[in-house]
Formats: sequence, C-alpha cells, structure tokens
Amino acid sequence: MSHQTRTDTPKSTAAPRFLAPGDGLRQWWDGLGRPAKWVVGIVGFGVLALLPLYTPGFIDTPGISFGGTMAAFVMIAIIAIGLNVVVGQAGLLDLGYVGFYAVGAYTVALLTSPDSPWNKLGATGFFSKDWAWLSCVPIAMAVTALAGLILGTPTLRLRGDYLAIVTLGFGEIIRLMADNLSDITNGSRGLNQIAYPRVGESERLPNGVFSSGNSTGHANYGTWWFWLGLALMIAILLFVGNLERSRVGRAWVAIREDEDAAEVMGVNTFKFKLWAFVIGAGIGGLSGALYAGQVQYVAPTNFNIINSMLFLVAVVLGGQGNKLGVIIGAFIVVYLPNRLLGVELFGVNLGDLKYLFFGLALVIMMIFRPQGLFPVRQQLLTYASSAKKLLSKADDSKAAA
Repeated sequence: MSHQTRTDTPKSTAAPRFLAPGDGLRQWWDGLGRPAKWVVGIVGFGVLALLPLYTPGFIDTPGISFGGTMAAFVMIAIIAIGLNVVVGQAGLLDLGYVGFYAVGAYTVALLTSPDSPWNKLGATGFFSKDWAWLSCVPIAMAVTALAGLILGTPTLRLRGDYLAIVTLGFGEIIRLMADNLSDITNGSRGLNQIAYPRVGESERLPNGVFSSGNSTGHANYGTWWFWLGLALMIAILLFVGNLERSRVGRAWVAIREDEDAAEVMGVNTFKFKLWAFVIGAGIGGLSGALYAGQVQYVAPTNFNIINSMLFLVAVVLGGQGNKLGVIIGAFIVVYLPNRLLGVELFGVNLGDLKYLFFGLALVIMMIFRPQGLFPVRQQLLTYASSAKKLLSKADDSKAAA
C-alpha cells in the first residue's frame, strides 16, 4: 500500500492588475473610515461651491457663463441620482425618466404661470409672490411620486426590454399631453413667467438674486441656482445613502443581482421595486421644479426622448449603482458640450456634436469598461475581500490552538 504525502502547492505570484483611474480613486475612497469620508466630503463640496466664484482658467467655459453651466450640472446630477435609484440600485431599465422631470416642471408652471388657468400666483399665504416657488417644490415632488406610483403599479411586473418599452412610452405620453392639452398647458407655446425664489431683493436687483436680471459678475443668477441645487443634492445624497445601508437598499441590490433568487429568499420584489420607482420619480420631480424656476419657461420640446437618453448616459458613464459616480457622469454630460461651445474644427462647432461624442463614448465604454468609470461593484468586492481575510485569520487561530 503506497503512501502519498500531501504537499502544499506554492501560491502563484500574479502580476499586479492594472487599475484605471476610477478604480484607484474608488479603492482609496473605500479605504477611508466613515469620519474621514465626512471630512473629505465637506471639503470637496465646499471647493465645488466656490468654483463659480474662483474659476480656474483651464476649466472655465468661454462660450457661456460658468455659473449657468454649474446650475445645469447640479440639476442633471439630481436627475442622475434619482435615475440611479431606479436603474443602478434596483436594476430597472427606465427609458422614460424625462416624463417625471416634465411632471415636476409642469406642476410648478401650472401653479405659478400667468398663462395657466390653474395659476395660484398672487394668492395669500404660501402662494404669495415671495413663497410661491418654495410652496410648489413639495407639491411637485408629491405629484411626481404619485405619477410614479400610478405608472409602476401595473407595469413593474414586467422585466427587461418590456419594462423599458413601457417607460419609453410613458415619457412620450407626457410630452404629447403637454403639447396637445393647449387649454391647460398652452400647447407648444409653453408657459412663461414661472415663479422663482424672491431672495436678496435690492435697488440694483429688484427681483432678487435668483432672477435672470442678475446676469453679471461671478455670483450671477446661475451661481445662486447652483448653490441652491447643491444644497438639495447633498440632502438627497444623505437620504439615498441611508436607504442604501437599510433593509430597503439591501433588497434593491438583491433584486438587481437576481430577482428570482431574491423572491425565493422572501424579498417582496414588487414592493421594493415600486418603492424605487416612487422615490426615483420624486427626485426627478424636484429637479424639474428647479428647472422650471431657473428657466421660468417650460415647453414640450424641452422634454423629448433625447434628454431621457442623456440622463441615462450620465448614469452609465459614471457607474450604475454608485451615487457619487453618477454625479461625475452628470458633470461630463453637461460640462463637455459647454466647454467645446465655440470651438471649431474644420468649420464644425464641436459643441454641436455632443450626441456623436456621447454615442461614441457609450460604445467604447460598453466594449472596454461596461461597469462605468466608478463601478459600485468595487465596493462589494472590497467587503468580500475583508470578509475573506477575517475568515482566514479565524482559521489560522483555530489551527494554532
């Protein structure tokens, strides 16, 4: 009887894997403790808030106000965070998210525009001239969340491409309703003179710092809208971050990874998908209210399907499921076209080719990095490696005992 001795095979020394810039930044962020993350976040958002006042020349947008660019960025970032809840967290493919954006904007417009038959501007109390926009923001979020509930209840039992087609139809239905209900929405002419915050009124600025009359200097009306949107974005990030760490967030991740397995394990998939849809819709309505107040004009052409695709591009580029990553994706979507505005190559304005650039970027990303620039899976892998290390230490201690 032969006796075979067991020999341990030496561990292979694999070559270090190349880390993309997004991976390195993500691993650095995951290695920080929670207090350190708070410090970095406060400093980072503080620097971001000061950018319109102290704009470095290499990031300035010569063809357009940098404050206005940042105001547009923060609105798209809020949309991207809301869409990320639906697409990135719960794994629901929503191609008609612009519909919720439109519902929020039209809610504010219908309640405050003189062209609307439902105009409440000038009434006493919360709909007075000074408080009308602020009063409409929670109403817009509630109406949009209700729209998400009405849409999601019959449709969220669908999956994949079927759900995508239904949501795509929803976005187009909202746009066509705004275009055809001319007695209410003023049709293709749109709604003008929408209310906005009346803050900082003075002799030089009789309508306040948020009015379009404040168009000169660094602290123009775009900068003030950026600061307001940044404060709201931080509040939404805190809200969504708490949800991610709760039972709801864990249920969303389970549904995203494998809906059938999650349902077998006792997760009420329909309920949690509906929660994601309603929460995402409410956040989209908030961004629509911001848009209506800043532009003070809404029309059906502002809410076409192309905008919905751009919102999805921000989520895909940044990294689905990573709420900080989608903010960077939103910055890319807004900043690059404005930075290239007025730059000509062979007689072509590069700022007009944004759809071409983003289409090429998506193709390249899907080939080389489908998880996005800042993938959320890196964090999950970090937790997995930490768990393996703890288990290996426990096994070593047992063996030594």
